[in-house]
Amino acid sequence: MAVPGQKPKPYIQAVREGTFRSDRNSEGARFAPAVPIEPDWSELLPGDAVDDVRGKAADVWRRTIPALVYSAGLTDPQRETAIEYCITVARLWQAERELSRTGLVVETERGNVKSPWVTIVNQYRSHFRALTGELGLSPASATRITPPENSGGDDGDVFD
Repeated sequence: MAVPGQKPKPYIQAVREGTFRSDRNSEGARFAPAVPIEPDWSELLPGDAVDDVRGKAADVWRRTIPALVYSAGLTDPQRETAIEYCITVARLWQAERELSRTGLVVETERGNVKSPWVTIVNQYRSHFRALTGELGLSPASATRITPPENSGGDDGDVFD
């Protein structure tokens, strides 16, 4: 059962903002500041039919994960959430393309019915919203993220 009220801030964010109180906040898990390693997309998404999904997931990784390392302090132990985000975006993109190609209604032997892609898009979109909030990627959730103090070198490149 969900706990009412706002989600608690991550420990490191409460410390950075100076709002950490041991009687109200838990330290929770602490991760070493290691940059997440991009997965082998062909191993993660095998098969010939998903070349475009692999490419889209890799593109999302390259555009998003360095920004999350810099802005939110994303670390390697948290990479599975980042991988899930990239796959979700790629699958949502794939589902939206198929929905555009086939239409909202498809003809079957029983007549016209709602395309199964509508359900798939809705499920991926719901998962996308949840991950976007977790990672601080929506405009509203980004305001709740405080960047780490050592968020990159002088040149701004976190992947030296």
